[in-house]
Amino acid sequence: MISKDAFQRELDLIIANAIREDVGDGDHSSLACIPDFARGKAKLLVKDEGIIAGIEFAKQVFAYVDKGLEVETLIEDGSQVQNGDIAFYVSGSSQSILKAERLVLNAMQRMSAIATKTNFFVKLLEGTGTKILDTRKTTPGIRALEKWAVKIGGGENHRFALYDMIMLKDNHIDFAGGITQAIEKTQNYLKATGRDLKIIVEARDLNEIKEILRSDGVYRILIDNFNYEDTRTAVDLIGNTCLTESSGGINEETIRQYAECGVDYISSGALTHSVYNMDLSLKAV
Repeated sequence: MISKDAFQRELDLIIANAIREDVGDGDHSSLACIPDFARGKAKLLVKDEGIIAGIEFAKQVFAYVDKGLEVETLIEDGSQVQNGDIAFYVSGSSQSILKAERLVLNAMQRMSAIATKTNFFVKLLEGTGTKILDTRKTTPGIRALEKWAVKIGGGENHRFALYDMIMLKDNHIDFAGGITQAIEKTQNYLKATGRDLKIIVEARDLNEIKEILRSDGVYRILIDNFNYEDTRTAVDLIGNTCLTESSGGINEETIRQYAECGVDYISSGALTHSVYNMDLSLKAV
C-alpha cells in the first residue's frame, strides 16, 4: 500500500486541481457583490441519513483556500448522522467560504455515500471474520478520497493503484502463457528490479487454484466468479498457504453466504462505483 506521505500528496493534488477547475481566475459571483473584508459563518447541514465522511478533507480544503478560516467540528468522520444534524461550522472570510463551498460539498457528499454503503456491507459480514475490500473501480482523479471513505466506513483498501501491488488477472495470465509462467516471470521481474511487492493471482476455476498452489510466494488468491460450493472447496484447498479473496458480482444478497465459505476478504467495486450522494448543504448562519 502507498505511504501516508504519498497519500497526502494525492489529496493535495486533488484539492489544487479541483480549485483550479472551479475557481479559475476568480469567483466573480462573490467578488462582484461581497466585500473582501466581509466576515461570515456557515454550517454543514445534513439532510439525509448514513455515515458522514470527508470532514477532515473539508478542513484541508478550507486551509488551502484560506488559512484564516476556522472550523468548529461537531461530528467526527465515521459517525452515524441523520437529517437535521450539523457536522461543523466554518467562519472567516465570506469570499473564502464561498470559494471552498462546492469542493467541500461535492467531496463530502460522495465520500459519505461510499462510507455509508461500506458500513452497510461491514454489518452484513459481522461475525464471519471476512473483511470487505474496495477495488480500482473508482472515479478518475479522486481515488484517494473514495478509498479514504471506504476506510471511514469500516472497510479495507485493496491496492491503491497499479504500482503498489502485483495482481495477475486473467488477461495477464493469458498473455504470459499461463499461471505458472506469469508467476515465475513476476518473481523474476521483482528480483531484477529490487521491488518488494505482494502478489495476488486470480483463479477462474479449481484447476487454476491447484496450479497456483504449486508456486511459492503468492500472497493472496483471488477466487473469481465461483459459486458457493466451489468457493468452499477452494478455501479448503488453499488452507493456510495464503490469504483468500472472493469477487465477481457479489452483492448485499450474496455477500454473507460467500463470507460463510471461509474467505478472508470479499472485494466489491460497488462500494465506489454504485452509490447515491448523501444530501448535504453549506448554509450561512
